[in-house]
Amino acid sequence: MRTLVVVRTLKTGGMERVAVNLADAFADQGHESHLLYFKIRKDPLYPNNKSVILHEFNVNKLAIGRPLSIFAEITAKLCNLAWRKSHFLIAGWYGGQQLQEKVAQLEKQYGQFDRIVFRGEGTYESVWSFQHDNAIYVLENIVKANSNSKRLSKKRFHALFQNKQLAAVSNGVKNAAIALFDKENITPQHIQVITNPCPIEQIRQQANAEKPQGMPDGPYIVNVARLVPQKDQQMLLEAYAKSRTTLPLVIVGEGKLKTELQNTAKSLGIDNKVHFVGNQANPYVWMKHASLFVLSSKFEGLGIVLFESLACGTPIISVDCPGGVRDIFKDELESYLCEQNADALAQKIDQIVEQNGYPIQEKWIEDFKPENVVKAFLHKPHPL
Repeated sequence: MRTLVVVRTLKTGGMERVAVNLADAFADQGHESHLLYFKIRKDPLYPNNKSVILHEFNVNKLAIGRPLSIFAEITAKLCNLAWRKSHFLIAGWYGGQQLQEKVAQLEKQYGQFDRIVFRGEGTYESVWSFQHDNAIYVLENIVKANSNSKRLSKKRFHALFQNKQLAAVSNGVKNAAIALFDKENITPQHIQVITNPCPIEQIRQQANAEKPQGMPDGPYIVNVARLVPQKDQQMLLEAYAKSRTTLPLVIVGEGKLKTELQNTAKSLGIDNKVHFVGNQANPYVWMKHASLFVLSSKFEGLGIVLFESLACGTPIISVDCPGGVRDIFKDELESYLCEQNADALAQKIDQIVEQNGYPIQEKWIEDFKPENVVKAFLHKPHPL
């Protein structure tokens, strides 16, 4: 079949990594795989499978030769001044019309796409008026309303989700979406759970790379996440300070809270044991050599880093946050969840470190094998 994955940016981030992994998975399973992105950021991610066909499409680019492009952007910005966060209403409508033309051009060149997968709300917010019978929109995380305007949230939800084919990355995300849609009177064509692909062999190959500079010489605890409020490294630092462990804590990632978190580590007296190493092009080598991976998020759509860590052979623990972590912490793994507070997380860290981790079972990552995810995306369920 012919597939197209659409993502806003190619950068070092969990959702973007999943988009690239999915494009690779389609190609690895023998399908004609295309990946379309709106822009590139610093240190971009690219598909591992060289047969994936890349398309750059800057949906926000103003074209002097297309007056409607300039008019739409000016109107969207004026609308945003009068009604905060309403920029997407006009910009997303026009972006969708542009993408409609782009996809038509690609289909004229290559043939019709059997499946078009949009990854991330930010991606399809930019092009919400796009229409295609084979398009499916992935809910990467719990859908949240705009706290400043219920009316604007309702318009946004209808633009993004009404009469759309939807896939949620976890049961938690699906259930939260259904509850919201019922409240807002939104009816998608259907909503199913399709998890994220975990390219196990590729991850393990990268995990075996040479140790990078800055990695502790001995055992350590690791967290891989953006330094943003959702990931709640603030609580992680508090839990680490309360724990008895002498292992250093390595935090892989960048974000707006970096300075604040560094100051927190200093105020807790643990700054000499906490290492902020920034974004890493190869996070898997950091996962592999860690004794324990800790997730402290306030909510997670799924938690891709959790099964990536398992693929690297590293034990995981997590707070029992809303979203999809329970789709990973099933059966025997459920005992490695803890309550969502610093005291409980500190106790769980001590428990697993003092028992020297636990053996990883291959069956825990079976659901995330790329071939299973590809089959799920190519299967088209009946509408609701």
